[in-house]
Amino acid sequence: MIRKVIEIDEERCNGCGICADACHEGAIEIVGGKAKLVRDDFCDGFGDCLPSCPQGAIAFVEREAAAYDEEAVKRDKAVRAAKAHHAQGQCPGSASRAIDRGRSGETPVRTACASQLSNWPVQIKLAPTQAPYFQDANLLIAADCCAYAYGNFHDDFIRNKTCLIGCPKLDGIDYTEKLTEIIASNDVKSVTITRMEVPCCGGLEHAAVEALRSSGKFIPWRVVTFSLDGRILD
Repeated sequence: MIRKVIEIDEERCNGCGICADACHEGAIEIVGGKAKLVRDDFCDGFGDCLPSCPQGAIAFVEREAAAYDEEAVKRDKAVRAAKAHHAQGQCPGSASRAIDRGRSGETPVRTACASQLSNWPVQIKLAPTQAPYFQDANLLIAADCCAYAYGNFHDDFIRNKTCLIGCPKLDGIDYTEKLTEIIASNDVKSVTITRMEVPCCGGLEHAAVEALRSSGKFIPWRVVTFSLDGRILD
C-alpha cells in the first residue's frame, strides 16, 4: 500500500540515537553508526522522531510500505522488555568495561575538592517547578553518570549553576513536561545539557531540547557529551 512513512538522510545523520529513543514503536535502530528505519510496519506515520532530530535528517515520504501493525509492535515491545529485564548487559550503556588510568599502585595523595552544588533537591523528578534558585539561573541538566566520569565536573560545570540530574533509562519517565514547566515558569538565563556518549542518554538530551522549544522562550543552550573514560567529546 502507498502510505506516509519516515525517511532518514544518512548523510546528515550523526548516529546520536535521539530519534530511536523518541520512536515509541521501535521502528528506528542505530545500525553501523547511523539511524535506520528497520521495520516499515512499525512506523505509525505520526513522526514523533522528526522534531527530535538535531540534524534535520528525518522527513516524511509517501511510498509503498507495509501497513502499520500495532499488534506486532506490542509483541516486539514485550520481547524487548523481557530481554532488558533478563539480560541488562545487552544495553551498550551497561556493558562491563575496565578503564585503564595507568595507576602505579601507589596510594594517591588526597586533596579536598569543594562541592559547588548550590541547590537541593537535584533529581529532576523531585525538584519543584518553581524555586528562588531558578530565577536568573544558568541551568545545568545533567545525566547523573557525568559527575562520576568527568573528574572536575563540580568546578567546570556545576559552579555558578543550578543543577538538575536524571537518568531516563533508570527512572523510566519522560522529563519533558517537568523541564518545560521549570523553564517556562522561571527566568532561566541559559541551559547546559551534559550527557554520556551511550545511546540511552539521548532521552535526557531530547527531553531538555523539547522543553526549551515548548517553553516558548529563546534561551542560549549547549550540549556537552562525555566519553565513558571521562573525555569531553563535543
